[in-house]
Amino acid sequence: MAITDASFGIQEQALQLQRRRLELIAANIANADTPGFQARDVDFRKVLADAQNATAAAGDGSLVQNLPGATPQYRVPLQPAVDGNTVDVQVEQGQYADAALRYQASLNFLDGKIKSLMTALSGQ
Repeated sequence: MAITDASFGIQEQALQLQRRRLELIAANIANADTPGFQARDVDFRKVLADAQNATAAAGDGSLVQNLPGATPQYRVPLQPAVDGNTVDVQVEQGQYADAALRYQASLNFLDGKIKSLMTALSGQ
């Protein structure tokens, strides 16, 4: 289901990006013991800033359909392992908690918007 109404802003794209970020972090944690595995992540703040800049550059208030800069980047390791693995499980767990919290916040925002629209439509 697509959320295309302008009143929802870029929430659809934000949810898709946050879902992708959760998948990447989960893959990082799952491969913590895989030799040579390199941790990847998406910088949500950078992608959001790029999307806002692209919307402002369009000048017509249209929503961005593709989030620029959403390509996963390799995470810079604090202390890489001898076998070439760059996953730090504690860092990944913290990032996963942060991403899950942001995902839930976007869902709560959409839930509030939908409830307010339903209230307006029902005339209560």
